Order: sequence, then C-alpha cells, then structure tokens
Amino acid sequence: MTKVNEAKWYILHTYSGYESLVKKSIEQMVENGNLQDVILDTKIPTETLIEDRNGKRKAYEAKIMPGYVFIKLVYSSQLWFMLTNTRGVTGFVGPNGKAWPLEEDEVKRLRLEDPVVDFSMAVEDNVTVISGPFEGMVGVIKEIDPAHQKAKVVLNMFGREMSVDMDFIQLEKINNPTTVVSEEE
Repeated sequence: MTKVNEAKWYILHTYSGYESLVKKSIEQMVENGNLQDVILDTKIPTETLIEDRNGKRKAYEAKIMPGYVFIKLVYSSQLWFMLTNTRGVTGFVGPNGKAWPLEEDEVKRLRLEDPVVDFSMAVEDNVTVISGPFEGMVGVIKEIDPAHQKAKVVLNMFGREMSVDMDFIQLEKINNPTTVVSEEE
C-alpha cells in the first residue's frame, strides 16, 4: 500500500475546452481501476466573476488556468502512461513531458487544497465578505455545508436578494448586527 503523504500535486496539459472531459475521464478511471489510494484528487481551478450585461449583474464561474487539470497522485510510470493516454491530455507539465510536482507554496497560492477553517458562525448570522468578487458586501447566512466548507449567503445587490455559495474563509462574522444598515434607510 502506498502512503497518502507521498502524494503530490501535478499539472496535466489538455486541449482547450477538454478540461471537464479529462477530469471526468480520470474520475472514472479511478473508480473503475480502484485507484483511490494513488490518485487522490483532480481539480480545475475556477473563480467567480461578475459581468454586467444589459444593466444586470451576473455571477459565473471562469477557469483560472484554461487548458490545465491539476491532479494529486502518488507518481509512477504506469500512472504516467495511463494519464497521458487519456483522451484530451497532451502530457504533464514538466521538462520533456515528465511529471514535475508542485511546491507547497504553489499549492497554497493556487488554493488546490482547502484549508480547514474553524467556522463558528450559524444560520441567520450577519457576515461581511472579506475576499473575492463580492468583497465588502454584507449578507446573511442561509445554509451551512461543513463537509465542503461552504455557506450559502444572501446578498442584497441593486435592491434584489441574490444567493451565493461562499467558502468559509471568505466570510467574517459581524459582531454587532445593529450596525448593519439596509438600503431602504
């Protein structure tokens, strides 16, 4: 058996637009081949962007690095062969197509591994968004998903309520909710 602490993050280069297909193919390969102990995670880093279109603001997910899929695995030449022969994959990112593991600071900067956050907030708590496209906005927590470290927050934008899924690390509790001023006043 291989140890989980030997696993490192690597980058697969894909054809443009094939990222989701590659991720799905790898997940099926892991399930069918019982490879859960050697291929631990696959991710396509995205960020939430806001676009103004016809006077309306819309939030959507955009790929941070199109053409790349990040994969955490215990490297072996057999896995290299299997992954590089997956439909849509052009190879690993590294010298001469060889897999080159990411450094710890790169993993943190790319937010590939979710930090465990002590989340002491509850449903109906008032919060301030401290990072991301909604930074500085005030909202109310409507749902909490501790397994994925996410909370559904209702924000008031242009006089309308908008529900947004946020990471725990993006939120800060407002200690004195009486200081929250509604837009109607």
